[in-house]
Amino acid sequence: MLFWLAVLVAVAAAIVLGLAMAKPDIFRIERSLAINAPADAIFPLVADFHNWTQWSPWEGIDPDMKRTFSGAESGVGAVYAWEGNKKVGSGRMRITRADPGGVALDLSFFAPMKAENKTDIALVPQGGGTRVDWAMHGPQPFMSKLFGVFMNFDRLVGRDFEKGLANLKGVAERSKLG
Repeated sequence: MLFWLAVLVAVAAAIVLGLAMAKPDIFRIERSLAINAPADAIFPLVADFHNWTQWSPWEGIDPDMKRTFSGAESGVGAVYAWEGNKKVGSGRMRITRADPGGVALDLSFFAPMKAENKTDIALVPQGGGTRVDWAMHGPQPFMSKLFGVFMNFDRLVGRDFEKGLANLKGVAERSKLG
């Protein structure tokens, strides 16, 4: 009996490791939403970290989160760092590109796990409004692949992107009216 249990555990472990090794070395998570506002009304909301408190899906998770702004006031070179509870962790974002088509960011997570990713927020004119595409991509080391066997990161982070885009839509459409 103990022998068969050991065999079963070894087979299960081999399956999990095989599934993890089969995952790609890079990941990409992306969500889009149409916003009834021109790109130039949305741009200041994404190119200035001071405005992210109005729409970011992570802002309300830790009311005691510490925020630090440095570098440029907005646009290329603007830096936003945060340190919060275990749900928000700590990290840093730096804008590397800012133009009418959107922004690109270097995103560093320090806790709860370390990661270096890229984030793009594209503003695509569409009809009388704008389609906003929010994407994050980067390397997927083996431990991330292993966790990915049990957790769907696309669904987990994608849900936050969807919430953030809905918040951004609300802010942009309200300010367009005001």
